[in-house]
Amino acid sequence: MNDITLALPDEAATLALGERLAQALQPGMAIWLRGDLGAGKTTLVRGVLRGMGYAGKVKSPTYTLVEPYAVSGLYLYHFDLYRFNDPEEWDASGFREHFNPTSLCFVEWPEKAEELMPKPDLEICLALQGAGRSVKISAKSAQGKACLEHL
Repeated sequence: MNDITLALPDEAATLALGERLAQALQPGMAIWLRGDLGAGKTTLVRGVLRGMGYAGKVKSPTYTLVEPYAVSGLYLYHFDLYRFNDPEEWDASGFREHFNPTSLCFVEWPEKAEELMPKPDLEICLALQGAGRSVKISAKSAQGKACLEHL
């Protein structure tokens, strides 16, 4: 299995998917999040964090570019590259060091620096579908495939 597609009728379904996903993720994974503004990317990350036991506030990193979280014995970094105007901003940011064996990295708008970033283990594409959303999760590595099989 290299990908799955699901309907997410509401925000609660997106949060629940994130919580299930949290149980399948492993340290060192990179997850790319694709979708238009308002597609539910940050909501999905919020669900992952809740599934890992994080009870604090989860906000979009649109203005900060990255929001770090220490949870379940690892670091989760939630990046938003929407405001990048040039891929070279990726190298200048120093974000590369966050991609390591003890971290989970979620990247919104990866296309802004795609050729310079580490390759993803999972790619998650969210799209508006009526009043809800649809999601396609694709495995891009052996770790990603194991994650999908766990789901």
